Amino acid sequence: MNIEPTPEDLAVVEAQLGRAPRGVAAVAWRCPCGRPGVVKTRPRLDNGTPFPTTYYLTCQRAIMGCSTLEANGVMAEMTQRLGEDDELASRYVEAHEAYLADRAELGDVPEIEGISAGGMPTRVKCLHVLVGHALAAGRGVNPLGDEALDAMGEFWKDPCQLDDVAGGATP
Repeated sequence: MNIEPTPEDLAVVEAQLGRAPRGVAAVAWRCPCGRPGVVKTRPRLDNGTPFPTTYYLTCQRAIMGCSTLEANGVMAEMTQRLGEDDELASRYVEAHEAYLADRAELGDVPEIEGISAGGMPTRVKCLHVLVGHALAAGRGVNPLGDEALDAMGEFWKDPCQLDDVAGGATP
């Protein structure tokens, strides 16, 4: 997708996060309700800080789904499988490389060269990053992000109510 965010988009993201968004370059995925769900973030924030998380999950329902999976030990299970399944490990390395290529489109930051996010390419450190990547890039790019999405089910199925997930703020 990668659409420049409107002021309304940024207001929604601020309500979703409970703070002002930083370094947003684009809306990378929208929930079926039309609100931003993943933003594409510049690799260097306005204050100069390197920021490796290109795809930042903002959809509160997706965030809650990822947090539930993490609390249930899914990351450790996925990391173990990476050490046992050569095909999965190879696909995960490809996801890492795709993530780096997407970030390179936004600029070069030597301090984070070769570092993607979420633990890629050797472990699973953050499902939020992997799900954000899977939603933004589409199915088939990040195998573990796809698995997490499958495990979460249709988190967007009920109409989103920003009032319910972001402290009562509405755009």
